[in-house]
Amino acid sequence: MPQTLASSSPARSEPVADKVGRATRVMLVDDSLTTRTIFARIVAAEADMVLSAQATTAESALAQLEEARPDVILLDLEMPGMGGMRALPHLLERMPHARVLVVSSLTDAGARHTVQALSAGAADTLLKPLPGSFDQAYRASLVQKIRALGQRERQVRTSPAGTAAASPGRQVPAGKRARLVAIGASTGGVHAINTLLRALPASFTVPIIITQHLPGSFVPVFAQQLQTVSGRVTRVAGDGTSLAAGTVTVAPGDAHLIVEAQAKELLTRLGREAAPAGCWPAVDPMIASMAEACEGAATALILSGMGRDGLVGATALHRAGGTVLTQDAHSCAVWGMPRAVAAAGIAAGSMPPEQMARWLVAHAGATA
Repeated sequence: MPQTLASSSPARSEPVADKVGRATRVMLVDDSLTTRTIFARIVAAEADMVLSAQATTAESALAQLEEARPDVILLDLEMPGMGGMRALPHLLERMPHARVLVVSSLTDAGARHTVQALSAGAADTLLKPLPGSFDQAYRASLVQKIRALGQRERQVRTSPAGTAAASPGRQVPAGKRARLVAIGASTGGVHAINTLLRALPASFTVPIIITQHLPGSFVPVFAQQLQTVSGRVTRVAGDGTSLAAGTVTVAPGDAHLIVEAQAKELLTRLGREAAPAGCWPAVDPMIASMAEACEGAATALILSGMGRDGLVGATALHRAGGTVLTQDAHSCAVWGMPRAVAAAGIAAGSMPPEQMARWLVAHAGATA
């Protein structure tokens, strides 16, 4: 186990009055002195962040929560006592607007624990590197994630009631009824996808395909978890996987899920060509290929995530006569991917995941 302290550490002592009110408030919950020290220095170096509290146990974090008022909580999963996993629902219940970033050694070796945390409401995950490997790239990734999650919270906090949930672009009519439904997501997407699939009745049998930005080792666990939640046969896509009625198919961690039509059947193949978003798997090639294979008779759902992945594919689907829905700002962990699509004026609606499920049943091909 990492080195621990007997009690929680206070927030950093330097003056922060000039930053409070516009800075992202960060709470660090980790039993490793080394990790806390390094993370505290990283946060302190950013002009738009302030470390509002530190804790060495989940129990201490819960005790400090009301005073700390964090926007972002960096949470270790493996700690003495209650531990991060058991504490997560309590943290979210007591501070519902805070976003939890799981930073733990379990996020690589223990994919099941991390996917469980993401499904339960943690917004994102980042591997805790071994001592001596906190390099500049890791620092940049951590800061980017904190900043994205903190900006989301400030937006919801400071917007008038209802403003944050409104789409910035005009809504367009729904297109053709769907032969296929695609879901694209990144940061905060695992929880949103779980919520959506849990709300879909068994009578909805249109095949569903998913691209969620996750490390490759997490994807099989993610697929198993979705099968349990949804009650639908769920597979990781391969070359030639049939998109049969009532199934869910998930992109692997190292390739794009590409849809192809063969005779009257829809199949998948794996693609590794460069995508506009620069990531594998990417949402854009999945939706763009679906638009062509289904001749526009498809629906795409763009859920929580950083960046603009999904905009190119959604535009292609809209032009082909398909339908695009976006997750609303208030229910997103990060309103990046949905915002880009909504701002383009190609979305038929912007709504939380539960409402998307009802929309699909009403408009996208439910059967009795």
